[in-house]
Amino acid sequence: MTRSDAAAKVSGTAAYAVDVALGGMLHAKVLRSPHPHALVTRIDTVEAEQASGVRAVLTRRDLLGVELRERWAGDDLQHRPATGPLVASHSYGYFVKDQPILALDRVRYVGDPVVAIAADTELDAARALALVQVDYEPLPPVTDFDAAAANGAPELFPEAPLAMTPVYGQGASGAARPRPNVCYRFGYETGDPAVFDRCDHVFTDVFGFDGRQQHLHLEPFVAVARWSGPRWSAPAADDGVDGGDGGDGGDGGDDSRLELWSSCQNPFPVRKEMARLLGIGEHRVRMQVSYLGGGFGAKNGCKTEPIAALLARKAGAPVRYCLTLDEGFLTMRQHNARLTLRTGVMSDGTLVARDAEVLLDAGAYADASPLVAEKAGYRVAGPYRWQHIRTITDAVLTNTTPAGPFRGFGGTQANFACESQIDMIAARLGIDPVELRRRNLIGLGEAYVPGESAMDSDLTEGLELVADRIGMDQARPAGRGRGVAVGFKDSGGVNKPAQARVKVATSGDAWVQCGTVEMGQGAQTALREVAARVLDVPRSRVHWSDLDTDHTPFDQGTNASSSISVMGQAVQKAAEAARLRILQFSATALRVPVKRVDFTDGMVLVASHDGSSEPDRRPLAPLVMGTYGGTGYEFTGEGFFKAPSDSRAPLESPCVSWEYGWGAAEVSVDADTGMVTVHRLVVSGDAGTVLHEGACRGQDEGAAIMGLGGALFETMRFDGPVLANGRLVDYRVPRSSDLPEEFISITQEQGHGPGPFGSKGLGEGAMLPVASAIANAVADATGVRVTSMPLTGETVLAALDAARDTP
Repeated sequence: MTRSDAAAKVSGTAAYAVDVALGGMLHAKVLRSPHPHALVTRIDTVEAEQASGVRAVLTRRDLLGVELRERWAGDDLQHRPATGPLVASHSYGYFVKDQPILALDRVRYVGDPVVAIAADTELDAARALALVQVDYEPLPPVTDFDAAAANGAPELFPEAPLAMTPVYGQGASGAARPRPNVCYRFGYETGDPAVFDRCDHVFTDVFGFDGRQQHLHLEPFVAVARWSGPRWSAPAADDGVDGGDGGDGGDGGDDSRLELWSSCQNPFPVRKEMARLLGIGEHRVRMQVSYLGGGFGAKNGCKTEPIAALLARKAGAPVRYCLTLDEGFLTMRQHNARLTLRTGVMSDGTLVARDAEVLLDAGAYADASPLVAEKAGYRVAGPYRWQHIRTITDAVLTNTTPAGPFRGFGGTQANFACESQIDMIAARLGIDPVELRRRNLIGLGEAYVPGESAMDSDLTEGLELVADRIGMDQARPAGRGRGVAVGFKDSGGVNKPAQARVKVATSGDAWVQCGTVEMGQGAQTALREVAARVLDVPRSRVHWSDLDTDHTPFDQGTNASSSISVMGQAVQKAAEAARLRILQFSATALRVPVKRVDFTDGMVLVASHDGSSEPDRRPLAPLVMGTYGGTGYEFTGEGFFKAPSDSRAPLESPCVSWEYGWGAAEVSVDADTGMVTVHRLVVSGDAGTVLHEGACRGQDEGAAIMGLGGALFETMRFDGPVLANGRLVDYRVPRSSDLPEEFISITQEQGHGPGPFGSKGLGEGAMLPVASAIANAVADATGVRVTSMPLTGETVLAALDAARDTP
């Protein structure tokens, strides 16, 4: 079965935000800070404003109110436009509103945007940027966890930014800025910590997750902004998190509207944030999102949209702001982490208690780090039975590129530490690592923790599947080792609502309208398939409507493997509602009971009164025409789904679904160089019920190879605060030659998913176990445990040398 988007993408006709071109469109470029931490004392843009092709120059003077202008007496602020600032709020973020559209009083990392210019061409804008003069007063940077926590450490935010924390359920807690240079803390605890005293063994291990992977989506960050209507009046100041009271949002009677074409994963939250920043009503912001050329979490939240919108307003013309792939390295990355696990066990391998302290390097701004901290802290216990769990996760600010959601976010860091220590405990107790897991894995239908939903896959079944395929109980070839791991994450988002609409025309053709973004994962295909099955029509007769926030029903965003588990249920309900309307209408038109009417492929089937003959087939169209005339009619169904709120659930509401990835690896290690060769890699995910085999397999295989790159070599390397490999030519990603000699992916259909027809989300899970499975295989091959990743030759060789030097 061909994917719905295959023809357009293969032929090159698929439209992306990067392809949008409007008449009179200008192009934006940004001047970035050369310093990791510095006060911005002066910005002079006079020459740049007079340069050829320049139509608008944007600096902090356009963002600041009078009180801030008087506090920061830089020369550029003495010439603030008479009409006031262009924004109502100058900073954005998820839980913490700390990232300014452009640098205000200071810069916080190398690459922080300082000045933006819109010009006739990108070349004109780049040339003008070279004429901008900026004076800095360097400040000491902090570049790692220890430096950020040290007494007297320089603070990235001497004054606390505006922040909020969600309402958590039993055992969970959150706090914004619990101490300087920590933007967010998440905590979770259940059970009695006294059980540690009854354990036969307590093991404490520290793990370094140094894999600052770059998302490296092939379509860059891009936004095209256009204002329509009368010239804009200055917004009313409003620094509230939610932006106004739902009235005109400081519109001042102005009817101008902002249209944005954006490569973002969550257009509705971006619409809300843009309205807040601009001080206008949400009805005056229209987001349009077509295909995305990858996202992997990076394209959540504002990135290019604020600068594009403000330059377009100032220039009075559409503006396209498109980053280069190299600029993407200066925009978003994965979190590196330090995880300390203290685990109590019995001599027979029974897991009893786990305490975990997790530090995440958030970089210069919070972005979605609070969410990543929440997920890492909640998942670090792994899918095992515990009598006691306590975790504390701090998102630490450093003067480096901001970090944000990355495929399986929080789970990648947590899983590496959890599954590595499970193997270490097995070795210490002399228990087979597969058997240790088998004894302790949470069973199908068992709750993860008190108040939480139950496991919706048989974890032992998946474990045994990959262990058998890699041959864990068979003799190893000389010089080789094998390892297994179980990846685990909550899936479907937290307390996430989704709405969908399905329309059916007179002909029986249908449309699906929902806020899920197609970014390569196959959501368009799967959700069209859901509607097609419910309506009993071929998928080719179901159309996918482009996402436009003016017309598309609301969705929180395309993330957390939620498209089928959450949005799928909304689409299913919408299709069922549309089908019911067709049946009710047909029964009325034919004057028969609804129970005698069915619908398939545009035809109404009417069963005989006693069921003794074949159903009478009637085209829907004549029935519709008879009632509504020649123009026809549309039957519309609305669908909504959200997990019910429950104060007993730690994360606001029970998890909709659980996503797993089972992995196994066979490796060898070069004793002289430390280089790891993965000879065999087996990964498996559980789709519940497969809606499109190719899409499911592609998601698991793509995730596994992304995990392979992160496990062995892929990372953004910093020399102090300076990114050393921030160009595509310098950044190492997996090549075809890096594929294992034998690479096996197995899509399970255990059938327990909450989505349509027993389906569930996948696409992140298969990434999670890869690094720990490889690390476990390295330990099996060498007898040496490597507790940090990526497992580069240097890292592994250092561990081998240390073991050789130990008496």
